[in-house]
Amino acid sequence: MSKTYILAIDNGTQSVRALLFDLHGNLVDKSQVAIDTYQSPQPGWVENDPEAFWQSLCQACQHLWANTNVPKSSVAGVVITTQRGTTIALDKNGQPLRPAMIWLDQRRADITPKMKWWWEAAFKLIGMRGTVWHFQKEAEVNWIVQHQPSLWAKTDKYLLLSGYLNYRFTGRFVDSVASQVGYVPFDYKKGCWAPRHDWKWQAMPIKPSMLPELVPAGTVIGKVSTQVARDTGIPEGLPVIAGAADKACEVIGAGCLTPEIACLSYGTTATINTTTPRYLEATPFIPPYQAAVPKHYNTEIQITRGFWMVSWFKEQFGLHEQQIAKQRGVAPETLFDELVNAVPPGAQGLMLQPFWNPGIKVPGPEAKGAIIGFGDIHKRAHLYRSILEGLAYALREAKERIEKRGGQRITKVRVSGGGSQSDAAMQITANIFNLPCERPHLYETSGLGAAILASVSLKLHPDFATAIREMTRIGQVFMPQPEHAKTYEKLYRRVYCRMYKRLQPLYKDIQDITGYPQKS
Repeated sequence: MSKTYILAIDNGTQSVRALLFDLHGNLVDKSQVAIDTYQSPQPGWVENDPEAFWQSLCQACQHLWANTNVPKSSVAGVVITTQRGTTIALDKNGQPLRPAMIWLDQRRADITPKMKWWWEAAFKLIGMRGTVWHFQKEAEVNWIVQHQPSLWAKTDKYLLLSGYLNYRFTGRFVDSVASQVGYVPFDYKKGCWAPRHDWKWQAMPIKPSMLPELVPAGTVIGKVSTQVARDTGIPEGLPVIAGAADKACEVIGAGCLTPEIACLSYGTTATINTTTPRYLEATPFIPPYQAAVPKHYNTEIQITRGFWMVSWFKEQFGLHEQQIAKQRGVAPETLFDELVNAVPPGAQGLMLQPFWNPGIKVPGPEAKGAIIGFGDIHKRAHLYRSILEGLAYALREAKERIEKRGGQRITKVRVSGGGSQSDAAMQITANIFNLPCERPHLYETSGLGAAILASVSLKLHPDFATAIREMTRIGQVFMPQPEHAKTYEKLYRRVYCRMYKRLQPLYKDIQDITGYPQKS
């Protein structure tokens, strides 16, 4: 009997990967195409031609078929997972009107729609006005209306990248509820577009007709057309399955199906997630996202610049290690791990608070990043270690917030994303959380999560529990080291947990004096 495979397409921020998985979670073949077409017309702007996303996807698929021995007839379906919060405006003919605005784009609207007085009064009363103001300023559509009103007047459809790729595959304007992470009028609790009386329709000028049809994750939304088969090499007629956002897929790809298992993602944005059937706001008024598992939620808390700080360090201070790694023919991460291990736990008192981007609630909008405890003994290695420790401290604080709000302890931690490939980062996380820290058996957890979703949709596995049991497993476990865990416990409780409260008045003074971040 021939094997059955699933094609998962993961359109991330840095690359598009076409991934073939079998029903035991083995990555059989992979093709990766870097996304090098991003444009930055002005500092802080990040855009990409929507057609470039499609061409990169086609290249990845064509390269996969050219280099795999898997017969196309053995592939049961195709599922897509994408980066979140990237928006695309289309005209009435389905053609892009402007470059896609990427989630990393930092432009903000200066002028936002005025809301009804009763909404303004209600938000002020419950202390939520700043949150709504942040939402309006961040919404890409409000920037377009302010700066490109004639273009917005021509906009017929307004999609996230997931919805755009679904449209290219099927010709339908349809998207998964589990892909709706962005500044759109979505009801995260009910998993549908917000009702007409909801404030989000006043906060931005989107009309219901501009949005795609929403379906549960795992819904078969169409079949691969003749033209798409020519462009991608994917077999014509293959079922196309509505996926979920990359973080949502990453959670189930790491095997985190129940609330006691947390999934840490060490990516450009570092996150902690649990999966729960209960709607749970880990931060009041900040909704959980729809999970890849229908009728479930992800209690996500983000550190928005996350492992970007690691990349920043490597670019600014890590040229030496990168050059040596090239000479030795080894991965640079190996030498950076050596750099970390040259310094004792606690980085000899160097403490980092990783709030490089202002937050909405925790931290507040005035927050800054901070490093304290410098002395003449500190070198590059101390700084690098303090970055890894600071991220783990912040995610531990987020873990405790989820536990407090949800009333259930987290007993296991699994780590995915690029940072999970660092043994030093994994060991630091185990020690700071004082919990076993598990690395999944493969790196492509978001693609694997999408394949798990497809396997249940196509009834190749009867349910998510079975699919996760059959398709995920632990690759390596890092146990906490008691002596180091004690050191971190003291630093966390007596220093890190007090840093933000002590520094917040100074952050506010900086905001008052410099005007950054802008006040609501």
